[in-house]
Parts: sequence; structure tokens; C-alpha cells
Amino acid sequence: MLEVRGVTKIFNAGTPNEVRSLQGVDLNLDEGEFVIIIGTNGSGKSTLLNAVAGTFLVDSGAIRLAGQDVTRWPEHRRARLIGRVFQNPFSGTAPNLSIAENFALAARRGLRRGLGWALEARLMSQVRDTVCSLNMGLEDRLDNAIGSLSGGQRQALTLLMATWLKPQLLLLDEHTAALDPKSADQVIRLSEEIIARDRLTTLMVTHSMHQAANLGDRLIMMHCGQIIHDFRGVEKRRLRVDDLLARFEEVRRADLLDEIAAELLERTYV
Repeated sequence: MLEVRGVTKIFNAGTPNEVRSLQGVDLNLDEGEFVIIIGTNGSGKSTLLNAVAGTFLVDSGAIRLAGQDVTRWPEHRRARLIGRVFQNPFSGTAPNLSIAENFALAARRGLRRGLGWALEARLMSQVRDTVCSLNMGLEDRLDNAIGSLSGGQRQALTLLMATWLKPQLLLLDEHTAALDPKSADQVIRLSEEIIARDRLTTLMVTHSMHQAANLGDRLIMMHCGQIIHDFRGVEKRRLRVDDLLARFEEVRRADLLDEIAAELLERTYV
């Protein structure tokens, strides 16, 4: 379903601010896989999602999605294959448009633009039924500007919109990080329900060790732009929060040793 082969991305190349965000990343997702990605800040988690989504073009390597080479496709062209929910509840929607109008835009994602009634009766009925399933009372507020809603309400609606057309790939980029615990739990439960119901191939970035240990059928740990661990099957199911914290501690110690070694070398040749 998704193939990432030898993908590299360097920002500010050749300058003192050079950052090697992705360093030869290889990743393969089968259809219906739910993969969690964790890592320290700057490890390349969100950069990998942006590379797949087409937010920027990669420096080298290839990306194939649903049998198509999308490596050089712009972001708007990939949008017909990809649904995405961002960390910020106010991203990915038009805040001044109503709930219904935002759903109308979602229903046209990746399709050819033209003139016509955006909010025709059949679509409105489908939107009302779908929103009603959230049990948030929003089905009676479809004319309200989506920007007037709470973060949790908006993120739940954004998730519904991102999966409205059943994308080939769903990208969840720390989509509960900005929410209060109760709202985060609601959005996670909704995510699980939709992914399981529609068997969506999913990449989810999170900083939550609880989510990482308990969600998905596969877990990837990134560090310095590379995949350093790939847990799946029985190994993934046996993972606990303490196990993940121990892995992070191993990485921290290795980095510390590298820093000490570099400092000693510098002193030797001064």
C-alpha cells in the first residue's frame, strides 16, 4: 500500500543550520496496517509524514502509494489518496465556514472543481447522520462556524472529514496533543472505531507512551532521521509503557556517549 524507499531530506543544506531530517528511510505498510510512530523531538516523525503527504519534495528516494509513484506529485494531487489530521485543532479546516460547508469541501477533496450546489440535500442528510454519531449535539449546529467550536469538537469533526472519502492512507500527526485528557480520549476512541471499521491504512505520530503501547498493530521508533526499531505482531502486543521508556533511555545514553567521545576527540587534537 505504502512504500518508502531510501528517502532523504536535508533542510538548509550546506549552511551552519543544516538539518538531516530523514536519512535513507525505508518503510513498507501493508493494506489495513495501523502503524504508530514515536521518537524524540527532531527525530523525523512529522517530517516523514510531511514527505509522504507531499508538503515538500524529498531530496532522494521514492514514495509509492496504492501502486502509484507519487514521489514528484505535489501535495494537492496526493490529497485525493490521503486523509490527514494535524496536531493543531484549527488546522485542516476553514474556520470561518460552517460545519456543513467544511464537510462539503471534504466531500470534494482531490476532485475536479466546478460550479454547482455544494450543500445539496443528500449530502446534508449524510453529514447530519455522521455528525449525530459523535453524540456531541453538533448535528443541530451545522450552520455554526467550525472555528467557534472547542478543540475536541473540532478535532472530532476534522477526523470525520479526513476519512469521509475513505482515503488510501490516513495520516494522524499528534492529533490529540493539543487537547485536554477527556477530549483526547474521545478523539482516540473515534480514531480506533473509524480505522477498524474502514480498515484504513494508517500512520499515526504520537508523543504519548500510553497511546504508543496500546494502539495499532505495529510501532516504529525514529531517531536522527532513521528508523531504529520496528515492533510488530506478538512483539508489539507485548510492549508496555516501561519498555518504551527503557528504549528511550538507551537512546539518550548512546547520544550522551557520542557527545563525550566527540568532546574527547576535540580535546585530543586541540
